[in-house]
Amino acid sequence: MAGYKKLWWILIGILAITFGILGYFGKEVYREAPPIPAQYVTESGQVLMTEESILDGQTAWQSIGGMQLGSIWGHGAYQAPDWTADWLHRELVAWLEIVAQRDYGMSYDSLSPAEQNALQFALKQEYRTNTYDAATDTVLLSETRVAAINDVADYYIRLFSDAPELQSTRESYAMKENTLPSLERRERMTEFFFWTAWSAATERPDSNVTYTNNWPHEPLIDNKPSAENIIWSIISVILLIAGIGALIWGWAFLRDHDEEEIEIPKQDPITTFKLTPSQKALGKYCFIVVALFALQVLLGGFTAHYTVEGQEFYGINVSEWLPYSLVRTWHLQAAMFWIATGFLAAGLFLAPIINGGKDPKYQKLGVDLLFWALVVVVAGTFIGNFLSIAQIMPEHLSFWWGHQGYEYVDLGRAWQIGKFLGIVFWLVLMMRGVFHALRQPGDKNLLALLTASVVAIGLFYGAGFFYGERTHLSVMEYWRWWIVHLWVEGFFEVFATAALAFIFHSMGLVSRKMATTATLASASLFMLGGVPGTFHHLYFSGTTTPVMAVGATFSALEVVPLIVLGYEAWENWSLQRKAEWMQRIKWPLMCFVAVAFWNMLGAGVLGFMINPPISLYYIQGLNTTPTHAHAALFGVYGFLALGFVLLILRYIRPNLQFNDKLMTTAFWWMNIGLGMMLFTSLLPVGFIQFYASASEGLWYARSEAFMQQPLLEGLRWVRTVGDVVFIIGAFAISWQVVYGLWFDKSSREQQHIA
Repeated sequence: MAGYKKLWWILIGILAITFGILGYFGKEVYREAPPIPAQYVTESGQVLMTEESILDGQTAWQSIGGMQLGSIWGHGAYQAPDWTADWLHRELVAWLEIVAQRDYGMSYDSLSPAEQNALQFALKQEYRTNTYDAATDTVLLSETRVAAINDVADYYIRLFSDAPELQSTRESYAMKENTLPSLERRERMTEFFFWTAWSAATERPDSNVTYTNNWPHEPLIDNKPSAENIIWSIISVILLIAGIGALIWGWAFLRDHDEEEIEIPKQDPITTFKLTPSQKALGKYCFIVVALFALQVLLGGFTAHYTVEGQEFYGINVSEWLPYSLVRTWHLQAAMFWIATGFLAAGLFLAPIINGGKDPKYQKLGVDLLFWALVVVVAGTFIGNFLSIAQIMPEHLSFWWGHQGYEYVDLGRAWQIGKFLGIVFWLVLMMRGVFHALRQPGDKNLLALLTASVVAIGLFYGAGFFYGERTHLSVMEYWRWWIVHLWVEGFFEVFATAALAFIFHSMGLVSRKMATTATLASASLFMLGGVPGTFHHLYFSGTTTPVMAVGATFSALEVVPLIVLGYEAWENWSLQRKAEWMQRIKWPLMCFVAVAFWNMLGAGVLGFMINPPISLYYIQGLNTTPTHAHAALFGVYGFLALGFVLLILRYIRPNLQFNDKLMTTAFWWMNIGLGMMLFTSLLPVGFIQFYASASEGLWYARSEAFMQQPLLEGLRWVRTVGDVVFIIGAFAISWQVVYGLWFDKSSREQQHIA
């Protein structure tokens, strides 16, 4: 640590404090999660539902795709409704109609404004008043409310069956016919939906906000942003501006402007190492990356088309076996697999270089075993997803072998365990090369940080095992975001920064001091906002105001380092001019330039657009979220994984010349196609929904009547153009990799891709 002690202590201090915050308020999630009462009972003493039956409904919902078919508490897919908001609004309307008929003998719409206001006041009192008795673990429901619940439950039971009168609604929601064949399980699922809506409408004890911080927006019962929501939103904007200012001042005054000039080698130093057997074996990893990438983009186009033809693909009814919930699951799972594989391959390529240009014993065997284990997990995941959503798999096996029901971690638990064991095995393969290097004399600070990020990637995926099939939804969300946010957006970001710094230093393009200093500083900035910033996903997931405060504060700081990535993009782009041989890796460098651009725009600008609590209150669950998700997940991690693959390909096929025409098409068509997808379709639809959500309520912004308007349907058709442009670019880069692996005649003698 000599020479870098201050930076190391800053990083260690940040990690200690931020993980302390994450852990402390994680306990708050456990303590303050909305209760799942032992019983909901009527005034006459009848037991309407129990904790067990609600959790049975949760497992039924998971088995049909869960968050891939509509959303719960705003998390999930965007074509079908948010079931929490939809159930709540339908129940409120049913209650008003029942009471209007009982008290006035006419429909609610026929009442005078004064009479309607009186009923709305009574409605608010009925729904926001908390009747949960902690001593008996029971909630008391009025007979009127029970009648409203039964009315909505009947609608849902028919909706998730094949009732002909709701066929057009299922088509609008991209649901297959008979989504959940079992009547008993449909009944239990309605109880789970009711519980999520009860949590959203019921005020916490000794509080004037609901268990979900007044989310969703529902004017009928005064669900509106709390004062704390507005205050912490303003604070987050102030912190963003202050953070950007501090970063610019620090960059100007604290940065070493007299950075040492280094002599660029006349030959790429990495090519002075003889390729090891384990490095030669990485060709098949490159292939699986582009194969899954090509599959993913086709599935993405398929999924997007379902938003305009809910059960058909250009007139062909394919929803019975390939419904929206399944292809969206595969689309996301394919992305997680190919991006992770690209990162794993980059690490495996570096391991022999770190080890002095040689393989540890049996390294190639380990690389081969890891590859085939990956193939088994991918195939098992896809097959299990299919069998679960088709309701072929027995219900007691669905969570373990079929579909967990949670977005980004949809794979069955058994396959999730297999994936974790594969990542741990990768960690072992990496450490076998790293440990030897760490024992050698010299400056090992950069290698130590790279090692720490490798260990974190290997172990933190295990956070997904802290919840189970019947875990409380709030608790599950806490741990799920450890994977989706902390593991992917946090530790992968640090690994990528350290890996690129190590590669560029190994090429002799940057000094060890500059690479180490920049990487330590970047890691500190990423972790400062990234670790507690995990909570910005949990504002309305049954958490309390302090969680909102922490999430809003630190998620603003997440954006700060992303704003100045234009300089990093320029540095990466300018590397190709430092030496003639750098032209050989022009296209990997261009991918890294794209990473910096989309990190700034997709993760930074579009991410902060939805981060402040007041913003997310109205747009959680709308198309503004996938706008950010597509720009950040593919724009940042997708381009990064593709850049790693091209870099590996460049070295395992030393004489390969990238086809400039093909790569120009690939690079620009992917970037332009992604931009068209976002700014001609997803974002306009999201903003139109935003207005509807703010003016009428979330239920309306996701409703069949609103989403099937000609304007919104037209905007979803427009997305096809951007999708096609992107797919052409994706197929171009995929073909370049496949051609370079097997068909390029200018490459050295073709190696067997074992």
